[in-house]
Amino acid sequence: MEVKERIAYLTKELLYHSKLYYTDDAPEISDYEYDMKMNELKKLEAEYPEYALPDSPTTRIGGAVLSEFTEVTHRHQMQSLQDVFSYEELEAFDARIKERFPDAFYTVEMKIDGLSVCLEYENGVFVRGATRGDGSVGEDVTENLKTVFDIPMKIDADYPYLSVRGEVYMPQAVFAKLNAEREKKGQALFANPRNAAAGSLRQLDSKIAASRHLSIYCFNLQNAEELGFKSHKQTLEYLKERGFKTVSPFEFTNSIKEAERFIEKTGEIRETLDTAIDGIVIKVDSIAQRKALGSTVKCPKWAVAYKYPPEEKKTKLLDIEINVGRTGVLTPTAILSPVRLAGTTVSRATLNNKELIEQKDIRIGDTVIVRKAGEIIPEVLGRDLSLRPEGTVPFKMPEFCPVCGAPTVTEDVAVRCAGAACPAQISRSLEHFSSRDAMDIEGLGEAVTELLLENGLVKDPSDLYKLIPTDIAALPGMGEISALKLCDNIEKSKTRPLSRLVYAFGIRQVGAKAAKLLAKKYKTLDALAAANKEELCDIKDIGEITALYIVDFFSSERGKTLVRELKEMGINTEEPDDSVSSVLSGLTFVITGTLPTYSRKEAQDIIEKNGGAVSGSVSKNTDYLLAGEDAGSKLAKAQSLGTKIISEADLLEMIKN
Repeated sequence: MEVKERIAYLTKELLYHSKLYYTDDAPEISDYEYDMKMNELKKLEAEYPEYALPDSPTTRIGGAVLSEFTEVTHRHQMQSLQDVFSYEELEAFDARIKERFPDAFYTVEMKIDGLSVCLEYENGVFVRGATRGDGSVGEDVTENLKTVFDIPMKIDADYPYLSVRGEVYMPQAVFAKLNAEREKKGQALFANPRNAAAGSLRQLDSKIAASRHLSIYCFNLQNAEELGFKSHKQTLEYLKERGFKTVSPFEFTNSIKEAERFIEKTGEIRETLDTAIDGIVIKVDSIAQRKALGSTVKCPKWAVAYKYPPEEKKTKLLDIEINVGRTGVLTPTAILSPVRLAGTTVSRATLNNKELIEQKDIRIGDTVIVRKAGEIIPEVLGRDLSLRPEGTVPFKMPEFCPVCGAPTVTEDVAVRCAGAACPAQISRSLEHFSSRDAMDIEGLGEAVTELLLENGLVKDPSDLYKLIPTDIAALPGMGEISALKLCDNIEKSKTRPLSRLVYAFGIRQVGAKAAKLLAKKYKTLDALAAANKEELCDIKDIGEITALYIVDFFSSERGKTLVRELKEMGINTEEPDDSVSSVLSGLTFVITGTLPTYSRKEAQDIIEKNGGAVSGSVSKNTDYLLAGEDAGSKLAKAQSLGTKIISEADLLEMIKN
């Protein structure tokens, strides 16, 4: 067989087996056989690139590294959906539809909790993929989407152009494995599969995206009307025939009661599914009826998304563990009998403080009710008194620190360790000092910090800059390469701006935002250290108590010693002027919801670099609420106060103009 024919044969074979493995879940050959065929194809394509086919499976292994994502203007707007939270709202939607179209049928589909993308095909070849963005403009993530095996690179070219909308997601098993690997490496865990999928798809290095094994469900043909399709059901069947992985199962009905039964049935099996779902979508099937019903600026009037309420489960409270934070606060954590909740296994949950435990009378041995707040953070809602075993006793916060044995003191609802040399406080302080928003020392996670403390190599942050590779390399599980890399990262942290250093100090009530305000005002560490309470109180958002904490820190022996030693180690103590403009000067913003393009942190940086301020809560002093999808109580508060609500696009327009 000639080289050209062999490449074509291997390409066809691998595409066939890829579909069986990734889409149909019915492999016919072993992983080893598949890998051997793939390796042969890679070698042949490397030697004879002129014979490589555009839909070659080798394009899916990643390799392209981008400096940034370019913008893509969608040919067809990618709208969001109106959410409903009760059957009453769903039936009201049905009544509005049936008033105009009594014969209307619905397609009822699972709402995949992932990242929405648009796939474009020209003459049957996949040419571009983009994120939803703000619905009109998204980001080009073509190279990363090529690594998603469920996306066909080439289809039968019935039409010159196809625009397919889908939801990229991370399978539950892949998510669990990824988090387990990250935990071993001391890396931050992903909060849920959706965050993991979104973060993976927006990697600049497509090899990283490829390693995450993402999947996709396709649920809409964006240009269906132009192509002459009459119904949504027809488009789903067409996409499935062309090799797309479509949302399945789905209900086709003219009865809203049947739709409700589908919601109930799916809710019962929700936690067993391969993908996280957060609701059910009910869509008018007829494309002609959709056109007549129309859309608002943001949402179609012919569809709604029924959102499942936060899942609650009962489980046994095995113990209450007390953790000591960097400021000495004792935080109770519930240790639970493992329970499956919102797609992940939960064995720990927050109890917040002693007041919550006392108010709800939560005791070790109780059967407690647990849910995930915002589908992310597990929390204990209460207990089932009818299942309380005999012999339980009310829980009391410890009178002595469980780590160092020093007495504890109660301040409002917080219980705090009074021991200045508490090892737990030192450990948490070092972790905070090296965290991403502080000095950002990669590789210095909880495990490594504990190792350094246990071996007497550090006792405060300044000691980090005295470490030498040979000392670190001698520690269990480290080695020369890890030691050199860590020392290099510590050295790099010396150049961080003053605002990062101030936040890293861990001064009570001084978060990242307050640290930026202080650094912007005083410019140098010496000037800040010399500031008095009255001067500090003149800064917007710095109150009297916070000002006292700042003064106390810099006037304390510990503070003075730490500042002196860090300066001796060559740490930068000045704040650079990195502002882009002052166009937002004097304006206060609050950010809520999921923005289409930027994370909240990125949006905050944009606002602050253009002279604006960002607050954590809406008040009468808030000028603008920057709202994304799934905005919650802050949106309601802003509406009640008459605060101007803007989108990400509005913000960028404000800056541009």
